[in-house]
Amino acid sequence: MIRAASDPSRQRPDAASDPTRRRVYRGAAEASGRTRYAARAMALDPRTPVVVGVGQATTPPDAALEPAQRPEPVELMVMALRAAAEDCAGDAPGASAPAGSALLRRADSVRVVVPLGWHAANPALQVARRLGFEEGAEPAELMLTAIGGNTPQALMHDACRAISRGERDVVLVTGAEAMYARALSRRRPDAAPLVWSDLPDEGTPPPVKFGVDKHGATDLEMSRGVVLPVHAYPLFENALRAANGWTIEEHLARVGALWSGFSQVAATNPHAWIRTPRAAEEIVTPSASNRMVSFPYPKLCTANMQVDQGAGYIVCSVEAARAAGVPEERWVFPLAGADGNDHWFISNRWELHRSPAIRLAGQAALELAGLGVDEVAAVDLYSCFPAVVQMAAAELGLAADDADRPLTLTGGLTFAGGPGNNYTSHGIARAVAALRATPGDSALVTGLGWFATKHSVGLYASRPPAHEGRRPFAWRDVQPEVDALPSRAVDDAPDGPVHVETYTVTFDRDGAPERGIFACRTGSGARAWGNLTEPATLADLCREDPIGRTATIDVDGILRFS
Repeated sequence: MIRAASDPSRQRPDAASDPTRRRVYRGAAEASGRTRYAARAMALDPRTPVVVGVGQATTPPDAALEPAQRPEPVELMVMALRAAAEDCAGDAPGASAPAGSALLRRADSVRVVVPLGWHAANPALQVARRLGFEEGAEPAELMLTAIGGNTPQALMHDACRAISRGERDVVLVTGAEAMYARALSRRRPDAAPLVWSDLPDEGTPPPVKFGVDKHGATDLEMSRGVVLPVHAYPLFENALRAANGWTIEEHLARVGALWSGFSQVAATNPHAWIRTPRAAEEIVTPSASNRMVSFPYPKLCTANMQVDQGAGYIVCSVEAARAAGVPEERWVFPLAGADGNDHWFISNRWELHRSPAIRLAGQAALELAGLGVDEVAAVDLYSCFPAVVQMAAAELGLAADDADRPLTLTGGLTFAGGPGNNYTSHGIARAVAALRATPGDSALVTGLGWFATKHSVGLYASRPPAHEGRRPFAWRDVQPEVDALPSRAVDDAPDGPVHVETYTVTFDRDGAPERGIFACRTGSGARAWGNLTEPATLADLCREDPIGRTATIDVDGILRFS
């Protein structure tokens, strides 16, 4: 069974689309006596960008399919875009799928969020040809992003700016992963091997690159064990606990409650990978089915990469939407966005429980959209690990426990699914559906890349920009503001006592502790990194908090407590 749908909110209202829970933005249109924000209420600039179609495709784990029968990534991408084309029609009388098909045919840009589990010469070219573009007549722009979960939202910003400037009319954005199929194939050596399509390297034009490929960790950080997100985010999580003065038990209760709420949202999402609600205690308690990964995270606190999921959206000018015949009630307006990176390497960040880039990007996007955060009805925060949700909520001024405004529309990367770099496309799809269900509302969506490094914040609404003089879309790069903030020096050979700033303990697949990773401060305030491998001490670190204790680090990076 393969699920591909365009508008999941039409199937079952949830917290994001319940009119009794929304926070309605009351701007210029209502002040003049209109209570519903419709695009026809204002004379719109024809270059105003609008999202007209969103689509998701999921091949669930219980589908009775052999690995080779499951869709490959490019199929999931095309399925998602075809679903987005169908979504353009909606339920309006007289609406028809040809509106979306017409937009697919006239697309002048196809943009693919780079997959992690499939490497191809030019995925956007494959998508275009499967959509019916003949060789030599493909869209003018075929794009492939750099690595980063921020890219679906950043692509939205870039597309809206290009549309506003008249450089593009119809932009298709898609991405997908088939990591579950790959893992299933490895577990089934008797099954037919996976052979995914590709174009020959020779003669295939390279895609236009979007973003910068740069590793997320320094050589020193990697030598101390900070290699993957599952090594970095627990460091932020424990730093959050220390900064807030919570005990380990209090902290685990908070994390469990947050993630349990996310699982309940996933249960209402027809495209979620795991749709069974989980109790808070179950989520944070290690078990045979929930092994410890990196303290304090068992598996149910981590992003679920083994999914077969795709998502995409169609964004175009008002002029193109009207020409194609997309009903105006299907239009959702990207109002504003902002992008920025925290100090690239963890070693240089001033504090490890904060994200200035999220704060500055959020403030900029809200200001440009003419909104206060309390006027935003629906929120989808990037949610690979609990730490980053808590960090983003604090920086944006959102309550982590507001039942009327959950911090996810999908259920997050643990439960809804974490398809590599493309998760935020699913968040955008859910935000668009929620806004259509409650005209007048606005939504905030965030994307994140590497180790809480790259950030993208977008504001959407079911109404056009607040007044006729406002630009069709507003965007700001907050990087100069972030770069002006203090950065921390690094001591790669500390000589003398250090104080533990934060830490994690990594575990093997059998549940045994392997290594402690410690971020420390020297007497001069520089950051230093150390490791500890003694099994008994590692076990103690999961019960007794070492943050703030004095230690030493030798030339090999081994940490010893005083």
